[in-house]
Amino acid sequence: MEKNSQAIIQDKKSSNHIIQSLLVNVIIVVAKGFAAFMTGSGAMLAETIHSSADCANQVLLLLGMKQSSRPADEQHPFGYGMSVYFWSFMVAMLLFSIGGMFSIYEGIHKYNTPEPVHEIAWGIGILLFAIGLEGYATYSNIVELNRRKGNGGFFSYLRTTKDSDLIVIFGENSAAVIGLFLALTALLASYYTGDSRYDAIGSLAIGIVLILVAIFLAVEVKSLLIGESADSIILETIEAIIEKELHITQLLNCRTIQQGPGEVLVCIKIKCSPDLNTQSISRLINHFENELRSLRPEVKWLYVEPDSEEWK
Repeated sequence: MEKNSQAIIQDKKSSNHIIQSLLVNVIIVVAKGFAAFMTGSGAMLAETIHSSADCANQVLLLLGMKQSSRPADEQHPFGYGMSVYFWSFMVAMLLFSIGGMFSIYEGIHKYNTPEPVHEIAWGIGILLFAIGLEGYATYSNIVELNRRKGNGGFFSYLRTTKDSDLIVIFGENSAAVIGLFLALTALLASYYTGDSRYDAIGSLAIGIVLILVAIFLAVEVKSLLIGESADSIILETIEAIIEKELHITQLLNCRTIQQGPGEVLVCIKIKCSPDLNTQSISRLINHFENELRSLRPEVKWLYVEPDSEEWK
């Protein structure tokens, strides 16, 4: 019961940053849409669509987290943890198609058929307001990332972490902040030069940023979706336990798969002392399993097989 309660608390903590970003983006969508209507800016319209896509993406991530918490059943004996990775990958695709491609289309359209930018005060005010909100959300993501990464490097953690939901939210919010500054620059350049093509260029630049972020997210999540090994700390812990266990003479094989955030499948093959009987080996394996799970609670499924040599 205590373990289940801890898992529920962890799920709530993991979803807090998603809910926070969703609420921020709902407010920003309304503000950006109003600014796009008042100014006639293509960059503002691109930013409105971008934030609308972000809202949909965050709903999908919440759906993925809810599905991943379902208990294992006959059809899915290792649970539904990878649901988070599937929906994270879908978010990357939506960010690419709806956010990036639409922004590029809008930029090309506005460049070929320029329209004057007007009521610039509305656009500047709302963009600064959005920068403040998105900046706060991004800062919160960075704080959470720093908390989870421990003593490792920040960018190294981005590449190796198994928490796809947080990486996707951080990628979206970071792209949003960059896009807002691009939209603000494009709006000011169009207004003061009288050439609305600068606004179109801003929309194109926003689209390129979104596509680059989407590609990065897709590559990272794809690796998890098709079955990525767990963090190396799992293997290091196994080796440390075996080193001090006198009756385990060798680790013959170890395979790990990340089944979802905080859920790891471990299959290992060990070589035991030749003088042990069946009951002694069973007690040895049970002791090993208990110690590994106490040190690495993310190991949800663990299979240990004794053997005399590694299978070729």
